Amino acid sequence: MVSTDRLLAFAAMSFLLIVVPGPSVLFVIGRALAQGRRAALTTVAGNTAGAYVLVLAVAFGVGSIVERSVLVFTALKLAGAAYLVYLGVRAWRGRGSLREAFAEDVSGAGSGPGGLRTFWEGFAVGVTNPKTIVFFAAVLPQFVDRAQGHVAAQMLLLGLVFNVIALASDAVWGLVAATARGWFARSPRRLSLVGGVGGLTMIGLGVTVAATGRKD
Repeated sequence: MVSTDRLLAFAAMSFLLIVVPGPSVLFVIGRALAQGRRAALTTVAGNTAGAYVLVLAVAFGVGSIVERSVLVFTALKLAGAAYLVYLGVRAWRGRGSLREAFAEDVSGAGSGPGGLRTFWEGFAVGVTNPKTIVFFAAVLPQFVDRAQGHVAAQMLLLGLVFNVIALASDAVWGLVAATARGWFARSPRRLSLVGGVGGLTMIGLGVTVAATGRKD
């Protein structure tokens, strides 16, 4: 199975991607601001379930193709790295949009969907999150030890690690947003800083993805 070193390295890279505010985080924050803690945590649960569907798709479909073909792997890795850099640049240039998202969600507070609908909307965001799709397709296969066999099982384990970290991180984002609405609203610079740091982190992650990977 996956060695401890690979598992820790994957967890570290996953954490870097997860903590950057992206579509899923913004959606969770919006629900927290508009509807409170329960809606935020329900959204997180749905989001996590959607993300794990992507893990299953990679483990039993795309992952096997990538694992067998160096050419496909390299093309996918470079495309993924380029997209991560693009997302980072866009996040940096539009770091004020996080503030706007907060303002819009606060103004729309009070009329939200029920719990089941909230879950499924979170699921839809998770399963279509471009950051997660790129990460699972281009990065996850790099941490599989093919010599150990059971490639799909290794991917499922790595995906589980990612989702546990995502569950904890997104829940924290949601709880913080639900309890600190006034603190964020009083300081637009704080929101811009979140977006700016997130953008730089995404750019760095993209460069790392492009520079690493299997050489066979």
